[in-house]
Formats: sequence, structure tokens, C-alpha cells
Amino acid sequence: MKQQLRPLFDQVVIKELEPDRVRQSGLLLPPGEHETPPQHGIVLAVGPGLDWWGGVGIKMPVAPGDHVVFPGSAGVWVEVEEERLLVCRVGQLLGVLEEIDERSEDRLGGGSVAGSAE
Repeated sequence: MKQQLRPLFDQVVIKELEPDRVRQSGLLLPPGEHETPPQHGIVLAVGPGLDWWGGVGIKMPVAPGDHVVFPGSAGVWVEVEEERLLVCRVGQLLGVLEEIDERSEDRLGGGSVAGSAE
């Protein structure tokens, strides 16, 4: 029987994307010894949130399919159906990576807010 992990409360289940250690310039980055770099993943499942959230109009800020960034220290790694998954609180996520079209980028001054250093 196939199993699927259903998160509770404000937990999310994330499948980690392969860490990209090569920058666009071609420079190979060694694994960090001091601090693990943020990691990327795809949200597979989202819990319903906390009980009091509904009363004040708070919704889960992520949905299945979102591409998220999280610190290496976030949550707990579990294995389900031979797949390594991260289960963490939504508050541990650093952000959601979103695609922007070039027209919006031109309107905003043509630059990226984060991640533009090469």
C-alpha cells in the first residue's frame, strides 16, 4: 500500500531539490564548514494551520507546488516510500521563489532583489 505524509497544524512537507553548488560564473563552491547554505525544495503538502488562525483571517502562506527556500537547520528529515522529505513549520521557511516576467522587472528598475551576486 502506497503511503503519503499528511502534515498537521502549521507543518509543511518539502521534497528537497538537488543542491546547486555551481554558480553561473562556473565557480565550484566547496561545501560550507561554518554554515550550511539555504536549500531549495518543492512543497508537497501543507497542514491546515493553527486553530486560532482562521479566527483572525490568517491562511497558510504556501501551497503544494511552491518552490521554497529553507535553512539547512530547518525541521526534521523523514523517509517515506524511500523518498527523503523535510517536515518543518511554515515559519522556518525563508521564502517562496516566484518567477517574474521581464515587463515587471523593467518597471521595477531592471534589477533583482536577491540572488544577483555571481
